[in-house]
Amino acid sequence: MTDTLELVTIPQRLDFDALAPVFSRAVSALHDAAGGEADRAGIDAGLRDLLKLRASQLNGCAYCVDLHSRDAVENGVALQRVHAVAIWEDSPFFTAAERAALRLTESITRLSETHVPDAVIDEAREWFDEPQLAALIALIVTINVWNGIGVATRCWSPRLTH
Repeated sequence: MTDTLELVTIPQRLDFDALAPVFSRAVSALHDAAGGEADRAGIDAGLRDLLKLRASQLNGCAYCVDLHSRDAVENGVALQRVHAVAIWEDSPFFTAAERAALRLTESITRLSETHVPDAVIDEAREWFDEPQLAALIALIVTINVWNGIGVATRCWSPRLTH
């Protein structure tokens, strides 16, 4: 093994931002709106990043997994928690409220399989008031839109920084 990594290039399928600029700007506006709702509802930035990370892991969006992993650390989430989000159900590193939000994230992300059961919403309601729940849903729906674009087009590529 050499000291130099010979990384594989993942080819871009479409330059989505250039080919659909109006839609791309609309998704950015949706992202900003979801962030504004989360701000108003008092949703912690680290929790937002963990939820975005988990949805991105489930959807297989390499760019978003990289981005939200780094964002979580920058927002004060312990690296162990960032690593453990993939196996959050078996990890002691998450609060009951975070677990409810992660379960909600997984259920919405797997919408066609789960149809978001009442039990998932009820669990989230135990920890989040209605404005917070609405903000979480907006955040989760928005990251799934970003993931859909990223996975379908591979228009953004993560860059190794270390």
